[in-house]
Amino acid sequence: MDQISLGFERRQFSVSELTYAIADTMQAAFSGIWVSGEISGLKMAASGHCYFTLKDDEAQIRCAVWRNAYRLLRAKPQDGMLVLARGRVEVYPPRGEYQLIVETVEPLGLGALQFAFDQLRKKLTAEGLFDPATKRPLPAFPRRIGIVTSPTGSVIRDMLHVFARRFPGLHIRIYPALVQGQGSIEQVVEGIEYFSMTTWADLVIVARGGGSLEDLWTFNEEAVARAIANCSVPVISAVGHETDFTIADFVADLRAPTPSAAAELAVPTKDALLHQVQVMTRRVGQAIQFRVSQSARRLEVQGVERARMLLERRLYRYAQRVDELSSAASRRLENKVGMAHRTWMAADTRLRKQDLRLKIAQANQRLQSLVSRQQSAIKRIESRGKSRLIPLASALAQLSPLKILDRGYSIVETMEGQIVTDPATIATNQSLNVRLAKGRLPVKAL
Repeated sequence: MDQISLGFERRQFSVSELTYAIADTMQAAFSGIWVSGEISGLKMAASGHCYFTLKDDEAQIRCAVWRNAYRLLRAKPQDGMLVLARGRVEVYPPRGEYQLIVETVEPLGLGALQFAFDQLRKKLTAEGLFDPATKRPLPAFPRRIGIVTSPTGSVIRDMLHVFARRFPGLHIRIYPALVQGQGSIEQVVEGIEYFSMTTWADLVIVARGGGSLEDLWTFNEEAVARAIANCSVPVISAVGHETDFTIADFVADLRAPTPSAAAELAVPTKDALLHQVQVMTRRVGQAIQFRVSQSARRLEVQGVERARMLLERRLYRYAQRVDELSSAASRRLENKVGMAHRTWMAADTRLRKQDLRLKIAQANQRLQSLVSRQQSAIKRIESRGKSRLIPLASALAQLSPLKILDRGYSIVETMEGQIVTDPATIATNQSLNVRLAKGRLPVKAL
């Protein structure tokens, strides 16, 4: 018996050695396999790992999805979901159980991408990221626009062409990013966060051309959606064609049907701005004309009848009133012209930054023409007032005591110009002036 036993070598395993040997064998034989079944007993650990059982009518297998793999799953596991899971079989030594380490999950029946799209859409809707009340209005006149897109291809060329046609002189900054494939999610998120943190841009456009659901999937990722929602400036989503919808479209402040349409929506045309300037200029001119007309009517009504009474006093009062009205009219016109000029200067400042020098110069010429016409109107008002004063001044001159001198009378004055009315006030040999109708005659008192 001893000789027989010496012919056989006994192989002895510890429990751990046998377990690891089985694990190595299973990993080598069952790696990268696809397993179909129904998810049951789903549990999420505090560490971020996910555990569930995959079963069919006759058997079941424990499954684990590690945190990093779970974060990248397009369709998140749910109890009762029929799925096709890809992974590798490993042994869990503490319990001596084998389990499937899942790397990818695809729903059966409904397409995996569509299922993931609907799942994320429901989640973000519940969080309020699609609420219209959270949408921010776009700036009326954005001066700096950031674009997150591929720097090559027709998309960026078409957008730049639209910007140049509608409003040349805009500042455009492009953040180059992959819009499809590995690394595209991270680069798109980095581009959005760049414009959000630098606050350089007044508006951000996330753009990509059309394609299949798989091609556009970068813009259906939760990371991209949250980057858009957290951006500090308004965002336009311009992904795909008019019939394409992505999660980014629902989160953005505005969805454009195409990238070119996003450029159209982002900025107004120069013609629209110039029309506003023309309307403003026309309104200022009408207001000035109305004020001048009112002042002219008030001037015509005031004091004409009263000027016949108490000629001298009324004459000076009337002259003073004409001066006041002229001054008031001038001030009102200056204020209106000043307001118009300040309005124009504000518009000119904004438009100069957009290279509108030619159109602004034309608007300035029209404004100067209005000012010239109003100054002419002021001069006509003053002329009419003076024409009324001339006959009144003539009447006053006729009543002047100096007219008596023309009839041979004279006026005796001291050398200081005081009129002598009493001889007793004059000393002997005092020099006097006798004022005649023409000139003076020096004399001495006897």
